[in-house]
Amino acid sequence: MSKQTRRQFLSAAGKTAAVTGMAGMTGGVAMAAAAPVQKVFVHHVYFWLNNPESQEDKAKLIAGLQKLAKGAKTIQQHHIGVPSTTNRDVIERSYQVSWLLFFRNKAEQDIYQTDPAHLKFIEECSSVWKKVIVYDSEDI
Repeated sequence: MSKQTRRQFLSAAGKTAAVTGMAGMTGGVAMAAAAPVQKVFVHHVYFWLNNPESQEDKAKLIAGLQKLAKGAKTIQQHHIGVPSTTNRDVIERSYQVSWLLFFRNKAEQDIYQTDPAHLKFIEECSSVWKKVIVYDSEDI
């Protein structure tokens, strides 16, 4: 998987959402019989580091995520981020790194959970984080 700019990522994500939405809207009887609409699965992970000020630990985690993005077969799109400088009461900024993934469906996300690349990432990088929160969502 190649590195994307934020603009490329948002463009691709928008196209994915548009195609998914269009598939649902064009659902005549012939369309419904031809192919069921796949529900995009979003997996968003937030990491809090043991040593939040450690640039070395952050770099190790980010390098591990970049390696994982190339190694896990079912990831459709990914984004690695850090908290934005935006500042409103509703914004959570206490994490150090976020990992946003898009899968074709829940089944492919389930495969990712046991993918050797994912298990190797956990083995190599779990020592740098103290807390992980995951938000999973599916299309409605």
